[in-house]
Amino acid sequence: MTNRKRVNVFGAGFTSALSSIIAILVGLAVGFVILLATNPAQAVRGVGIIASGGFNGGMKGVGQALYYATPLILTGLSVGFCFKTGLFNIGAPGQLIVGAFAGIWVGANASWIPSPLLWLAALLAAALAGALWGAIPGLFKAMLNVHEVIACIMCNYIGMYAVNYLIKNSNAYDPLKNQTIDMTRAAIPKAGLDKIFYSLKGRFMDASSVNGGIYIALALAVVMYIILNKTVFGYELKACGLNRYASKYAGIQEKRSILLSLTIAGSLSGIAGGLMYLAPAGGLHINVVETLSAQGFNGIPVALLGLSNPIGIIFSALFVAHIDQGGYYLQRLEYMPQIIDIIIAVIIYFSAFALLMRQAIGAIQSRLNSRSAKRREGLADAQEASKHD
Repeated sequence: MTNRKRVNVFGAGFTSALSSIIAILVGLAVGFVILLATNPAQAVRGVGIIASGGFNGGMKGVGQALYYATPLILTGLSVGFCFKTGLFNIGAPGQLIVGAFAGIWVGANASWIPSPLLWLAALLAAALAGALWGAIPGLFKAMLNVHEVIACIMCNYIGMYAVNYLIKNSNAYDPLKNQTIDMTRAAIPKAGLDKIFYSLKGRFMDASSVNGGIYIALALAVVMYIILNKTVFGYELKACGLNRYASKYAGIQEKRSILLSLTIAGSLSGIAGGLMYLAPAGGLHINVVETLSAQGFNGIPVALLGLSNPIGIIFSALFVAHIDQGGYYLQRLEYMPQIIDIIIAVIIYFSAFALLMRQAIGAIQSRLNSRSAKRREGLADAQEASKHD
């Protein structure tokens, strides 16, 4: 009997990376077509600006890209963590905004907490609020088998309108700007990054908004990687995601796993909101508008592009933030802002095809392995026949 061994023409890591790279290149190609149709003379230069991203603005531009990547890492982790456990957390925007409001409220009202610790207390409040908001669809899914997508969408809009109402009736509201006030005492420390990512305007150092939150996001990505791949708890969550009924038969509490999965995902999105809005002056503020957070929804393509791997999500979030900054500087070529939004949206949209690309590459690999096995089998049979002759 011949021994059929499959040869891995492509390693698993290579296949995953290649599928994401192909999705990125397709997205950039579509973006180039849009630029070409709008203003052919500047299309090539425009693609160069997009590819340069934050580097168009020097060190300050790079810092801004890191600042916008911070919440994307966490919302990407939130969505990717649920993907790994067999759930689809589309509720990241609602969890983000609820967590953000909790953090801002603590930062504006907990005056009894010392300033060096106030930002930490506000961030913990954001994590707790996000976890509670994520637990709601988790309870509906675990106890009543209500699909998490439906429950998350409802929680998104309830959270958005509730936060709008609460902000307007709190002391954290600036009515002149229709947004939350600056977080001065509760601002996350810059951790020395303001001395690196800045631009000079005469003698004035114009620092970017990046702060120590990027370190927190990176640390949490490592923690989530360890939980998912190195712990029994992570194994149980993933096993429940693959087949909740088989997991129940094996002794795993599937309802507990579903609830914990969405609760942990909610806390990650809540922290994302805290890191977004507890930034020093010049950072983002919650605007009282009837629009869900883009950073929450962008966690979905970030997770898809990173193939739900926490380490891959770091790089995909950095890429999306980098492209976003490139779109900002694209206005130098007098492209309309709506065109820039379309380009960025197309690039993000095509990142969702990373999984499809991965499956296609996997099919090619399987076909190559099958042909290689048949070729080896034919050679072995020929050798055996020659021995008998």
